[in-house]
Order: sequence, then C-alpha cells, then structure tokens
Amino acid sequence: MIEVLAGILAPVFLITGLGFVWTKLGLPVERVVITRLVMNVATPCLIIDSVANLGLPLGDFVTILIGALLLLAGCALGGALILGIFRLPQRSFLPALVFGNAGNIGLPLSYFALGDDGLGLSSGILLTAVVLQFTLAPALQGQTPALRTLLSTPVVYASALGVTLLATDGGLPFWLAASVELLADVAIPLSLLTLGFALAEFRIQRVPLAVGLGLGRIALGFTLALVVSALLGLDGVARSVLVLHGAMPTAIVCYLLADRYGRHPEDVAGIVLVSTLAAALLMPLLVSYALWLNGTLPT
Repeated sequence: MIEVLAGILAPVFLITGLGFVWTKLGLPVERVVITRLVMNVATPCLIIDSVANLGLPLGDFVTILIGALLLLAGCALGGALILGIFRLPQRSFLPALVFGNAGNIGLPLSYFALGDDGLGLSSGILLTAVVLQFTLAPALQGQTPALRTLLSTPVVYASALGVTLLATDGGLPFWLAASVELLADVAIPLSLLTLGFALAEFRIQRVPLAVGLGLGRIALGFTLALVVSALLGLDGVARSVLVLHGAMPTAIVCYLLADRYGRHPEDVAGIVLVSTLAAALLMPLLVSYALWLNGTLPT
C-alpha cells in the first residue's frame, strides 16, 4: 500500500516542491507566462481530452456537475454561518471557505489516484468552480458579475466541446486530437509548478485566523462532500472524486480576487498557505480513503 500511495503522492509533492524551491532560490521564471499557458491553453486541452474520452456514461458527468453545485452551495451556507458566528466579513472570507483548489491539486490528485475516469469527472468539478468563481465571487465582493471574464475563459468552451464530443460519441480530427493530447500532457506538471511558485510568496499575517479558516475550509468541504455523495447515491470513482475535491485547500484564485478587490488579501494568502500545508499533511489519509471508497485500496 505504501508503494501505491507513494506513486500517487510523490509527483504532487516533488513537482510542487520544485516550483517552491525554484522561487525561494530567486531563479528566473516567467510566472505570468506559465500561469497563462496553464489556464488558457494546457488546462482547456486537458479538459477536452479527458472529458471527450471519459470511459463513463454522460449521465455520470452530469451527476458530478450537480454534486459539485451542491457541494459549493453547502460550503457557502456553512461558511456564512461560521463567519457570522465569529463576526468576520463575509465579502472578504466567504470565497476562501467555498472554493477548493480544483485545478492545481484536484485535477492532478484525481488523475494519479483514480486514473482517466477520475480526471474526466474532476474536470466537471473544475468547470463548476470556474464558472462560479468568475461570476458569484466578484459579485459578492462588491463588483458587478465578471461576465466578460467568464466568456473569455477558455475552460468554459473547452468543457462545452468535451461534453459535446462525449454526448455524440464524436472525435476531433486526428491531427487536432494529437495536438490537444500533447498540450494536455503538460497541464498537470505546469499546474503543480505554479502552485509551488505561489506558495513560496505567501505569508501568514494573522495566525489564529489563517489556521482557523484554513482548517475550517478542509473540514467543511470534506464533511459536505460525504453528505452530498450520500444524497446523490454516488459510488465508485464519482464518490471518490467528490470527496477528494471536498477536502481541497483554498484555491489560489481566492487570493487573486481578494487582492483585486481589496478584500483582506494578506489574510486570504495566509488561509491559502495554511490550508495547503494542512492538506499536504492529510493527503496520505485522504487518498487512502478515496481509494477505499473506490474499492481499489491495496492490502
């Protein structure tokens, strides 16, 4: 079992660690260029490739979309209650409790642990998160919904194309499919590198707040993922994927939005850092549980 877990977790830690150490050493890197390549090219290609070739029925993909919506809605309600109890500003901290890191960690972990089907279903959760991040989150933080940003986000169109190909049992021309597959192959390592780049620059300003909300994000998401899985009757890969994503740390995009709208960005950066470190410590247990749910945990 240790060998299997090592094979799943080692790539995540090693590649993220490489990005972290690279930044700490002050070595040159075009972070903006790499991030844009990941978001606008590699990840959309990964979604097209993984969803179009999903080895599960279209109904399973639709179900995971519903599960992702329910999970995020539950996190929003639970997060609002937590922030209300401790009298913390909803506009600043609610996104940090709602949105887990579906892209940088959720996609790679689902793929390494659950294979191509896990990656395809994980893409559905990422799509749901992206749509809400670029519509509801800006609206919550005092701005008009960023529909222009959403409509210019390639992940949305890539998901639509992937679902269309899945529903029609169609395919791309060979030359295009080969190009998409090659670009998809670099999405996961580049995503992990960008995670390491970002974590190297984050700092914790208020330790109690960062620890409380960082751990709260993981506990809330994990618990609600179990509840939603039971309500929808999910099993196998679908349940494992939803549980993995439920326990993800706060998404880096929450910091970017907080910084853009002036909503306590330093504190949100601390929440991202603490929740990511906590998730890293818990990851062996989380992956073991996900494999157990899927019936693939080695003895």
